[in-house]
Amino acid sequence: MALAGFLRYLIGRSKTSSMRTMEPDRILVVDDDARIRQMLVRYFEDNGFKVNAVANGAAMRSELAKNSYAAIFLDLVLPNGENGLELLRELRSTSDVPVLMLTGQDDVTDKVVGLEIGADDYIAKPFHLRELLARLRTILRRRTSSDATRASNGEDETLAFEGWCLDVSRRRLTSPQGDDVALTTGEFDMLLVFVRNPGRVLSRDTLMDLTRNRNLEAFDRAIDAQIVRLRKKIEDDPKSPDLIQSVRGVGYVFTGRPGRTPK
Repeated sequence: MALAGFLRYLIGRSKTSSMRTMEPDRILVVDDDARIRQMLVRYFEDNGFKVNAVANGAAMRSELAKNSYAAIFLDLVLPNGENGLELLRELRSTSDVPVLMLTGQDDVTDKVVGLEIGADDYIAKPFHLRELLARLRTILRRRTSSDATRASNGEDETLAFEGWCLDVSRRRLTSPQGDDVALTTGEFDMLLVFVRNPGRVLSRDTLMDLTRNRNLEAFDRAIDAQIVRLRKKIEDDPKSPDLIQSVRGVGYVFTGRPGRTPK
């Protein structure tokens, strides 16, 4: 009996320790509508997330300075003339945190611009909370799966092409001049697929499969938008690209000469 009691004690301590170390994913809601903020906080906390919600860009910056986040829900139109797209552009200059844009406008131009800047998904209001949860989980699962795959494969190397270096384990791109180039999660995954498939013509469907970007299927130009962003970051002339070339009616082909540089 004494041994059984001791074992129960150890199991109880183990469970308590695990509960202490398991931190729920923290997400940030940026929306000027108090009702939407309250609704999202309540729903996502009920589904196991830790949620902070703010009403404007200044409060968003303050939160990001204090805490790290697994994802951000960002409203397109904010008070005092603030624009969600400008805040997204500001975010992308320093961070690859997944961003899901929320908007009451069903404007294709806004969607294209948002995806070009670096949004991971684009959701029109009114939305179903279950769909929003599913989209968020898909994005977080893709990132977690990608990290786990790299760890299990021991991917501690740098892939090189035309003087560029793509650090797979640290998810970092370095230019031929030695400068770090910020990439979103989607951009990094897309570039990695290209570098690993040089000379192979890849259709949009293939790119969505290989990057696990199936959550973007609802918007046909999502892949094109990511390609546009990548070209702006790695091409000498994005309007006349040498590395990522279009194949009319089929998709894209990566023409950079690859090399593998051990770390």
